[in-house]
Parts: sequence; structure tokens; C-alpha cells
Amino acid sequence: MKPYRKPFFGDPLFPVDLVFQGLKKPENELPDHLHDRYELVYVHQGRGTFFIDETFYEKNAGDLFVIPGNAIHRSIPDEAEPIVSTALFFAPALAAEAPSDADGYRPLRCFESARKRKRYKLELSADADARNDVERILGRIHEELEERRLGYREAVRLLLRELLLRLNRLEPAEGRSAGGPDLRIVPPWMDAVLRELDRLPEGASGLSELSRRANVSPAHFSRVFKRLTGMNVTDYLNAKRIVRAKELLRDTGEHVGEIAERCGFDSMPHFHRVFKSLTGLTPGAYRKRQPGPADGFA
Repeated sequence: MKPYRKPFFGDPLFPVDLVFQGLKKPENELPDHLHDRYELVYVHQGRGTFFIDETFYEKNAGDLFVIPGNAIHRSIPDEAEPIVSTALFFAPALAAEAPSDADGYRPLRCFESARKRKRYKLELSADADARNDVERILGRIHEELEERRLGYREAVRLLLRELLLRLNRLEPAEGRSAGGPDLRIVPPWMDAVLRELDRLPEGASGLSELSRRANVSPAHFSRVFKRLTGMNVTDYLNAKRIVRAKELLRDTGEHVGEIAERCGFDSMPHFHRVFKSLTGLTPGAYRKRQPGPADGFA
């Protein structure tokens, strides 16, 4: 199964989508997906597992997941206790602004920190005030998007900023709120493989070599990898490589051919085909949509 490019159907001029208190069952959960939007997922009730980037997390009531754009992720709800969760998707430009002159505050700091530390989970189960605040703000956003009264867009912007401020003030409290990966979910060899593929996807080995180094058979490797991530090794590597290619297209002026080679693709047609299947755009069209020094390169 290839990674799923999640569609968004709202107003492109107001890039916010909310799935409020949705019931997540294994049979109707999305496969692995990635998108440019930032995502906050709050768990109201139920249990499950969340695969984000290279790491598995337990998913329980009171957990909040901070997922930057272009992070491969997949929710695996428990069959006996399905997840009820709220997912908020937004374009980072909606919340981003210049740092405050006074204290250097950045609204997206919690996402920056999550990406840097590769820790995407905040545990709020023991903090009733934080849970109440998160649930209140998400409920207000839901009301504004449903009722669409005069000024609802500005109301949603303000509520989003309030929510991010609350999370940014929570995030430094490492001992209480920062939830780490749960290594009990995966065998040690799988954890090592995922870390290797994340560190250097462009030079990663094939299935035979990966399974040999993991000291398991290729068939067992494939079966466990797909059961846990929802993808085969090739699709997972392609997704990781495309994430890196998007960064280079956005942040550099390198020629598309150079980027394709740097990201481990053996030909331009292959790069174009995979890129378009995961983003809906060619590399050149994607670059033209991005602000910054790379504008105008095809």
C-alpha cells in the first residue's frame, strides 16, 4: 500500500480543517499518509498505536500529538477500544509570524521542537487544566467552523493561536508532559531499521540486505514491516525521499535533476512519477508554489 496523500476540501484561502470527535476503527482508518499541513490530534477516549516518522507511540485518552508537515504517520486503533479523537489540520502560514521582539516567542515552536527532538506526543492525562483548555478550544473552533458567523475566520485564527500558546507553555515541562516512544510495540531490530531509513533514506539498502543485517528472513522482515507501518519497504523509502526532495525544492535553488540524484532516485522519469503520485504535482510545479530562493526553477 502506497502512502496516502490526504485531500483537503475546505476553502484554499483559509487552510483549516477539523475532524471533531471522530470515531477511529481499524477498518476505516487511513493508511499511512503525509501532507504539507501541520496537524494536532487529541485523543478523547479509546486506545491504539500511532506511528509517526520513525517511532511508535501508545495512544490513550488525554494524549495530544503534534505532527509537523511532511511527517509520515499512521493511526492504528485498538479493535476493542476504538479511538475517539479530534484532528486539526492547518497551513503553518496561518499561525506563523515574526518572533516577538520581547521574548522571541514563535507560535509554531512546539512543532519545531517536535521535529528536532523527534518526540511528537504530549501526555495531558494527569493535567486536568491542560486537558480542559485543549478540549474547550477545539470545541470552540468546531463551533466557529460549523456556524460560520461574521468574523469566524478571525475567531478561528485567534483560537488556533491560543491553543498553540497553551501547548508551547506546556512543552518545556519535560518530566510531566513529553511522551516518548514505546519500544515494547516493535522488536529492537525494527526500531534500528526505521532509524537507519530515516537517517539516510537516499542510500538505504534493499530488502535482502536490511533483513540480513536484522538477522531475520526477508519474508518475516516484509511481513512485520508492513504490519507495523502499513507500507512495504520500497513505498516507505520513496515517501522519505520525497519528503527530503520537497525540502530541497523549497529551500534551495538546485536543479531538479540534482535533487533527484541526491534523494536516491536513479532516473528523472522515476522521480517525477513518484513525486507526482505523492504530492499531486510535478517537482517543478511544487517548487513554483513555494516562497523563497528557489522560486522560478523548473
